[in-house]
Amino acid sequence: MLSRLSGQRRIWQATSLMMVIMAMLIASVPNAGWAFQDDGATESAPAATENAADDSATEAEAPATAARETMLSWMIRSSGYFGAVLLLISFIMVAVIMMNLLQVRRDNLLPEEFVIAFEEKLTAKDYQGAYEIARSDESLIARVLAAGLGRLNRGYEEAIEGMQEVGEEESMMMEHRLSYLALIGSIAPMIGLMGTVWGMIQSFREISTAATAPKPKDLADGISTALFTTLEGLVVAIPAIIAYGLLRNRVSRLLLEVGRVSEGLMARFSAVGKAGTEKA
Repeated sequence: MLSRLSGQRRIWQATSLMMVIMAMLIASVPNAGWAFQDDGATESAPAATENAADDSATEAEAPATAARETMLSWMIRSSGYFGAVLLLISFIMVAVIMMNLLQVRRDNLLPEEFVIAFEEKLTAKDYQGAYEIARSDESLIARVLAAGLGRLNRGYEEAIEGMQEVGEEESMMMEHRLSYLALIGSIAPMIGLMGTVWGMIQSFREISTAATAPKPKDLADGISTALFTTLEGLVVAIPAIIAYGLLRNRVSRLLLEVGRVSEGLMARFSAVGKAGTEKA
């Protein structure tokens, strides 16, 4: 149990390190320049009036200096609290994906070295040794086999039932961990949609409260909020859904293989009977 806890602690430490690295990468993204110009800044110099008599008609008015804002700062400003929530959810998503990737591995569920060592004990009819290495190993197949060997004195059917109970419990735990990705994939677009509605409300409020027809730039803040939050919600949700599907298939495949291998190993005890059980 202590070794299993220490293994989980190492997994969380690795996950935390990956989150820190991701935060550093996001912070170091170069700010791409994105120019925003007022309506007056894009207009060319007015032509000289027909009644002007001097040479000043040939002089053009200097264009106003364009106010520059980076794409990243524009996105942060427009997203507001909705963007902050989605950013937090994205970090949680990365942590959950890394945790599952580190745990759902063949070395953790079905290590080849353990299977070979267990088969060697069975071939040598060292059932006590097989039981001991199964108890001392923290892999899933070892826990399944240890549960089966622990009930073998009650009969082979009871041993198989004990193995199935451990397998179902582990499957439920893995599905529980993966369900967080499905939850993120569901709520991220909803948060983005909430930001979309809020941005459109802001734009229509600007229209309804303006004394005159508002300029397009007056509506840009609300529209940019609507678009950015929608984009960010999809950017978070799509990887979460993809990761959930891939990891779920991986879990199902490994659990099926663990069940097949463990039942194949325990099948040798069906002929041993209670004599082999007393040794184990």
